[in-house]
Amino acid sequence: MIRLLRSPVLRKATIVIGLLALWEGWTRLAAVSPLLFPPASTVLAAFARSVASGEIPGYAGQSLKILLTGMAVGAGLALVLTTLAVTTRLGAEVLETLTSMFNPLPAIALMPLALLWFGLGPRALVFVIIHSVLWPMSLNTYAGFVTVPPTLRRVGQNFGLSGWRLVTGILLPAAFPYILSGVKIGWAFAWRTIIAAEMVFGVAGSQGGLGWFIYQNRFEMNTDLVFAGLLTVILIGLLVEHLFFRWLERRTVLRWGMSAAH
Repeated sequence: MIRLLRSPVLRKATIVIGLLALWEGWTRLAAVSPLLFPPASTVLAAFARSVASGEIPGYAGQSLKILLTGMAVGAGLALVLTTLAVTTRLGAEVLETLTSMFNPLPAIALMPLALLWFGLGPRALVFVIIHSVLWPMSLNTYAGFVTVPPTLRRVGQNFGLSGWRLVTGILLPAAFPYILSGVKIGWAFAWRTIIAAEMVFGVAGSQGGLGWFIYQNRFEMNTDLVFAGLLTVILIGLLVEHLFFRWLERRTVLRWGMSAAH
């Protein structure tokens, strides 16, 4: 048993099981109304039914489709801004000014304007996602670029690299730990934003997302399904972090010796 608990995955699974047991025990012993806070077993049963029927996967797929679109556009814009910032003084001043203005502005605050400009549809959601990811990704990427050792820059320049060729050949690989950190921050911001935005925008396209699923069931007083939706948000976040980002980190920064193994 002790040897099994040495595995980080098993330790985390044990923690999750313990939390579920506390949740179940508290709601049963304290006789909490299921309408306010259903037991863990009830929520897990509702989650299993919704997954088996394809309801939750459909809503989750719609949310992830819009999120990935917004993140792709935001990453492209961040790369353009940071490239201009490291190659020209004017670009650096533009990036510094824009991030100072817009980074503190919550993406949710732009929802009324997004509705006015783009209407009730996926484009409005993509707009707020772009805003939520653009500035943290730009800041982290730029921080990585400016911390690249001057020796590496000179090596690239000696090979005749400049502009985009210098960025893609020297700066991007050298600054990749910062870039990866920015992508992780952007993902977290985007995931929170898409859920909140869908609860206001509602259905975008042919089907709503997880935020709409949560809001709709809250309106219909299906509290177990509300918790099932929240559980889905948590599970997707955990899967992306522990499967995708950990895999990418092992294949890049850890393999390249740019970070300590953990």
